[in-house]
Amino acid sequence: MSNVQEIRYSRHELLKEVGIEGQKRIAQGRVLIIGAGGLGSPASLYLASSGVKKITIVDSDMVDLTNLQRQVIHNMERLGLNKAESAKVALQAINPEVEIVPVDHRPSLEELEKLVSDCDVALDCTDNTESRYTFNDVCRRFKKPLVTAGVVAFDGQITVFDFRDPESACYACLFPNHEGKDEKASTKGVFAPLVGMLGCMQAAEALKIIGKFGEPLTGRLLMVDARTMTWRQMKYRRDDECPCCAKEK
Repeated sequence: MSNVQEIRYSRHELLKEVGIEGQKRIAQGRVLIIGAGGLGSPASLYLASSGVKKITIVDSDMVDLTNLQRQVIHNMERLGLNKAESAKVALQAINPEVEIVPVDHRPSLEELEKLVSDCDVALDCTDNTESRYTFNDVCRRFKKPLVTAGVVAFDGQITVFDFRDPESACYACLFPNHEGKDEKASTKGVFAPLVGMLGCMQAAEALKIIGKFGEPLTGRLLMVDARTMTWRQMKYRRDDECPCCAKEK
């Protein structure tokens, strides 16, 4: 790393678990983020500030006024702009050394497969369950670690599926059945700081995976009720009857 980079990331390098080698690995990391909203905003901001090599951020929506209560990567000046493009502006302002690739449309399955194959870790920052299952399946097939989080109202959750391990559970193992409509901020509301908390945690999990330090949330679902700031943890494992994992048999 250059002298400027060593100064910029010195507080990471001072951490014995990270050190210079860990920061070098972070600097070579490629992250795919699906969703530039409440979760994708803080996640991408901290990944960019931490100096990952490349962030590909996908979102087909436009910035509107209701987003600004919690989607901190956007601002009043970029109302009406595509969210992925808006995110690029903010991220490059924070760290121009990071390569930011905005994808301003909903990718086809073939395109999603290419995006996943080109990353080291993927972040699910969506609010659409159908998209979550599809993203989960593609990451599983390409053996890419997936950090997923979700927030509705005052409730949040986060976990990691490390598909580099053939015995890893997947999203469908943990949530095998989904019926009815998705619960979204537009209908249920969302506590703004909570998406910030969970998005930052997604960035932390991604950095641990890329930098090869700490213990990611693999096989553990961490849940929080922000009304009381009560945290719970549930362990889980691969479901042998999971229809997604059964495709491998």
